[in-house]
Amino acid sequence: MLLALDIGNTNSKFALFQGEELVAQWRLRTEGKRTADEYAVWLSQLMDLKGMRLGDIRGVIIASVVPAALFNLKRLCESYFDVEPLVVGEPNVELGVKVLIDRPQEAGADRLVDAIAGYKKYGGPLIVIDFGSGTTFEVVDRDGNFRGGAIAPGIELSIEAFYLMTARLPRIRVDKPASVIGRSTISAMQSGIFWGYVGLIESLVSRIQAEFGEPMKVIATGGLAPVFEAETKVIQAIEPDLTLYGLLEIWHRNRPPA
Repeated sequence: MLLALDIGNTNSKFALFQGEELVAQWRLRTEGKRTADEYAVWLSQLMDLKGMRLGDIRGVIIASVVPAALFNLKRLCESYFDVEPLVVGEPNVELGVKVLIDRPQEAGADRLVDAIAGYKKYGGPLIVIDFGSGTTFEVVDRDGNFRGGAIAPGIELSIEAFYLMTARLPRIRVDKPASVIGRSTISAMQSGIFWGYVGLIESLVSRIQAEFGEPMKVIATGGLAPVFEAETKVIQAIEPDLTLYGLLEIWHRNRPPA
């Protein structure tokens, strides 16, 4: 069984694959100082509820944008699974694509994984929108190479900044308002956030396509992707587990079946 770890700035996903099948996944708030023992206790309890054991894990692949978390995750793998994990971005891990940006070492692991998974399923040219702590737009060319993209503040990050940096505005949730013209403070904020992000999505996709010069498919992933799917025609498909399947693909490229 393969354990795939997607470590984001806010949340981390722990997913188990049996062959090509995603059999379980759990979320945990990302905490750089969480120890290997804490991870093991948490994971073993959740696996036990599904009739599985830590000893069933035979391989681990990690994509992390939080360097502080990597040390203890590697210790988890070595101490409890007796395996050396593959870590996306390290020199010994083959991605199978070219990273065609000015400083390839700066490309986030999550962005590369999304690009690989999107291309495997949809081909290219392609734009992958990931609604995470940041809203990222990944550009993939016809040959599957990563060509950069755009990064905007995440929706929930923007809402939290709204709340923390103002004296009288409340904390709100992402929700489509009844009308664009808000008739209360909350509905006005919801309109600005919701329709503002719809505008951001449509504008960036249009500008990326115009600059790239070819028709491009557009897919989206991340927890908030379904919220916007019905309100814009630019998103052609939603892939909730895109990053996890990208990790599975990278695992196969580096650990092919015997």
